[in-house]
Amino acid sequence: MTLLKTIVVSLVLANVCYFLWQHGIAKAPQTVVAPVAVGTLKLVSESAETTRGDAGGNGAAAAPLSGAGAPAASEPARDASGSLLTNVKRCISVGPFRDVSEAAHAASTLRSGGYDPRQRVADGEVWAGVWVYLPLPATRAVVEQTLAKLKAGGIDDALEMPGPNEGSVISLGLYSESKRAQSRVAQAQALGFNPGIADRKRNGNVYWIDIDLKPTDSLLDPSDLQGESGRIVRLEVKGCPSAGGQT
Repeated sequence: MTLLKTIVVSLVLANVCYFLWQHGIAKAPQTVVAPVAVGTLKLVSESAETTRGDAGGNGAAAAPLSGAGAPAASEPARDASGSLLTNVKRCISVGPFRDVSEAAHAASTLRSGGYDPRQRVADGEVWAGVWVYLPLPATRAVVEQTLAKLKAGGIDDALEMPGPNEGSVISLGLYSESKRAQSRVAQAQALGFNPGIADRKRNGNVYWIDIDLKPTDSLLDPSDLQGESGRIVRLEVKGCPSAGGQT
């Protein structure tokens, strides 16, 4: 009887083990998979093999490229022979200045800033000041009345002269300082007039200052070369003329 029980228990255990093996519960764990790309699967072991193959086979390694394969932006500037360009300069001109004294003052300011200014003279048009004026009245009688009223109001230097456009105007003065021009405008307005203003220019010799900028230097601000306090300066910064175009 004991032998029969042993046989029955053994058969039951055998059936249970077979059932577990048949449904995969006792199977060894499979290799872990990792998602890559779009909706595709690749084994982790395959990914490692691909990485090793790329590094040794087609050159697409993770390390940055050097030499000919490096990005052009990371390379220093070189000339046609391959030499490094360490002293590239840009020449700019500042001006025009109305006279030698203004140019000399600007050159001194630039020199104190570490530049090596070179002064040159040229023919050109230079700003002479802010012109304050009144449109000329229609009749001669009104012109005389206007001049008399201006003189009585303290503007005794008013005179008739050619205007900025065709025709004549009554000039109230030419000013190189903003405050003085504004003061004259206010004086005329207090007398009931509505003066106009315009930049006045002249032709003749003007003065320019050429300087060389290093690659790391920024362009100059013309306002840094302002001379007398309150004085209006109409300066510009542009490239130096070619050797054949210098005066």
